[in-house]
Amino acid sequence: MALAPDVASSSDPHPVEGDAEPIRAPGLQGFVFALFLIFGGITSLNDVIIPKLKELFTLNYTQAMLVQFCFFTAYLVIGIPGAKLVKKIGYMRGAVAGLLIMMTGCLLFIPASQTATYALFLFALFVLASGVVVVQVVANPLISLLGPQATAHSRLTFAQAFNSLGTTIFPIAGAALILGSLADLSASELTGAALSEYRIAESGAIMGGYIAIAVMLAIVATVVWIFRDKLQGERHEPSTGLGGLDLVKRKRFGFGALCIFLYVGAEVSIGSLIVSYLEQPGVMGLTQAKAGSLIFLYWGGAMIGRFIGSAVLRVLSPGKVLAFVALGAITLLLISTNTSGVVSGYSLLAIGLMNSIMFPTIFSLACEKLGSRAADGSGIINVAIFGGAVVPLLTGVVADTSGSLYLALVIPAICYAVIASFGWYARTPAAA
Repeated sequence: MALAPDVASSSDPHPVEGDAEPIRAPGLQGFVFALFLIFGGITSLNDVIIPKLKELFTLNYTQAMLVQFCFFTAYLVIGIPGAKLVKKIGYMRGAVAGLLIMMTGCLLFIPASQTATYALFLFALFVLASGVVVVQVVANPLISLLGPQATAHSRLTFAQAFNSLGTTIFPIAGAALILGSLADLSASELTGAALSEYRIAESGAIMGGYIAIAVMLAIVATVVWIFRDKLQGERHEPSTGLGGLDLVKRKRFGFGALCIFLYVGAEVSIGSLIVSYLEQPGVMGLTQAKAGSLIFLYWGGAMIGRFIGSAVLRVLSPGKVLAFVALGAITLLLISTNTSGVVSGYSLLAIGLMNSIMFPTIFSLACEKLGSRAADGSGIINVAIFGGAVVPLLTGVVADTSGSLYLALVIPAICYAVIASFGWYARTPAAA
């Protein structure tokens, strides 16, 4: 698909970026919702395989968090190249490319499981995440452009609800398949050949799950390819600077990109520690499988909040709502770390409800008035998602050095505090 550049009219040599016309594509929103569901569900599976790999390879928290580090490092590496690819071949073909890369990453779990090599698992996750990045570069700006700018906050929040639907469904199936398969033995009790055989046998459940996902991705990619010329009026402005990095100079966009970094880091940190946190005797003292089955409450809260938020954001200031829920997340962290039992456990899980509107609201507030540079903005935002690699690793280091998961949760609390300040700063519409 040849993409026309954003050419200024003869009467206005400096077009207003925010005045780009909505893309015309009847029925395409349903396709974009499906993309949100898929990459959301796949990302949430990390919360399930982390405790599995931690047990199989007898890892500490820092080593286990390398799962998230490798997964979210793909956003740093692929974010800008992914945006350039999408601008070159178009949104629909870009989606196909991303889905095929995701499928390749899923298939790499076969050699990783057959050899029971932790490094190969990490590499497979990096490749899988690379495809997710490309799909997100397509999905986030596309849903914003498929309608009027005035309702972009609400529309993106509604789309993110489907992301949360995926993060709710996938962990339920993943916990039953992956964590439920743990044998009575423990890797820490075995050595030599017996340990290798145990790891290969137990990692087979991971392989089976990702093979099934690979088949699903192949089917979706085929359907998207059939409708690859459906978009009407798609256009992209040539990048200026290094892959659109000049956009960071805009105070509102730069502040928003920082908050995406912190939000994803906080959300992933908490999600990654849920199983270990709920296992603690001072919290709920659950088994690993039972704790894993409750992950869906964390992501389910985000799903419910996004459906509600899509309506709330039509009548209330998105910035003020963002500041309110960020402060709510801090409050729940304080309750969880200063109580015990079910109150401690469920208050941590309830943070998912506070997380609900954060990503789409930060994204849309930061990207207001980008117009035909939406793909550039989405690429930079996807680089900022690298926070999902850095913040969880830092949280793991704090947990290991302090010996306390309670103290480690100070890290996401700091992230939410910065997000609250951005919400207040961006409470008024962006200037053109």
